[in-house]
Amino acid sequence: MTTPFDQPTFEAGFATARGWFLAQVATTGALVQMAIIALAVIVALLAAPRVRGWIRTWHRRFDSDSRLGQKTNVVVRRLTIALIPLIVPILMLPLLAAALATARTAGWPAQHLNLATSLLGAWVVIRLTSSVLRDRMRERLIAGVVWVLAALNIFGLLGDTFDTLGRISFTIGSLHLSPITIVTGLVWLAGLLWLASWSARQIEDRLLSISGLAASTQVLFARLIKVMLIIGAVFIALGTIGIDLTALAVFTGALGVGIGFGLQAIFNNFVAGLILLSERSLKVGDFVDLDHGHLAGTVRKISVRNTIITTPDNIDVAVPNSEFVNGRVTNWTMLDAHARIHVPFGVAYGIDVETVRAVVFEAAEQVPFTLQGDDNRKLLLWLVKFGEYRLEFELVVWLTTEGIHRPAGARAAYCLAIYNALRKHGIEMPFPQRDLHIKSAIPLHVDRGDPL
Repeated sequence: MTTPFDQPTFEAGFATARGWFLAQVATTGALVQMAIIALAVIVALLAAPRVRGWIRTWHRRFDSDSRLGQKTNVVVRRLTIALIPLIVPILMLPLLAAALATARTAGWPAQHLNLATSLLGAWVVIRLTSSVLRDRMRERLIAGVVWVLAALNIFGLLGDTFDTLGRISFTIGSLHLSPITIVTGLVWLAGLLWLASWSARQIEDRLLSISGLAASTQVLFARLIKVMLIIGAVFIALGTIGIDLTALAVFTGALGVGIGFGLQAIFNNFVAGLILLSERSLKVGDFVDLDHGHLAGTVRKISVRNTIITTPDNIDVAVPNSEFVNGRVTNWTMLDAHARIHVPFGVAYGIDVETVRAVVFEAAEQVPFTLQGDDNRKLLLWLVKFGEYRLEFELVVWLTTEGIHRPAGARAAYCLAIYNALRKHGIEMPFPQRDLHIKSAIPLHVDRGDPL
């Protein structure tokens, strides 16, 4: 019986290892390849400090550019942080790839160069991808695909695998599809969609930085450009797998029917959003009043499907865009940042009106929501009605921008200021009452009955 540590077994294993070492490692070709790999390491180490300095300088310039969006700076910062520790392997890759291509062209041994290039390239791709994506599921998916491709390349099976997958095909009409074609199309689609979204964010950031362009126009252009970029990305991805784009006419017609039935509300809101942005009847920052006062707030965002309104209670409400087009909307700040409100109150008969005016004006000027310094928008006091038991007035006051965005709070502040001022000066605010005067009466006879 033999064991792994028997002398014959050990000698046989040693002989096998020695033979492999002499055939694969201790050859002139293998030693030359190892020398090339070592030379690539030395060159990369020598060039790495200068390249790191260039990257840090470029990153500082990029980060200080206020025209670029915050999201872009975050992505670039992540990429820069990931690049700096990977400078040496990244610099080694083109050197090893050039040496590998030269060796294959000349017919020299290149298995060690192929191994080093495949493993190093896979590791760099996975590290860069994980630093930018920050998504565990996508990181694992990409890492698995990259390692499988690297392993196939190391064992020389990558080309044969692609050829085998390419021969497995099926036909849909005039379209021939294979696993390779489908995977290629999906990769193109994912990459182009990411590129389209990234480009749309850059364009939107640039548009938002243009001071001479209205906010609604900026948002409109940004939305249209994003939609066009996404549609273009889809069409290009479909073209990569051999789909004739003219054949999409039937699909487009079916899609139109689907929009007319199933997606009518969504499409209606999308068109309504474009109308709002193009007409400039609504823009970010406006204070609007919908549903007859049941919903009022500041417009925070106008998206493709709905508009986000923040109420004075700091509650975000998503309102479908169609409600702004089909319903009645009061925009307090559409053309002017200031508006006025009417605050009704009443005082008893017999009070001097000028005294009431002076007292109320003094109180209103102390409220922080009152617009100051505009002679054309002064405080007004209107005597609007002779009531049954009081003189009815309305204080007409122009509000500041803060007051417009807090109408309920502003009205409450003026009511409290008027009440305190009238009470301080002894001006009566009568409660509802009715006086009854009897001019004549019918005598009332009371029969007390017989005495007991």
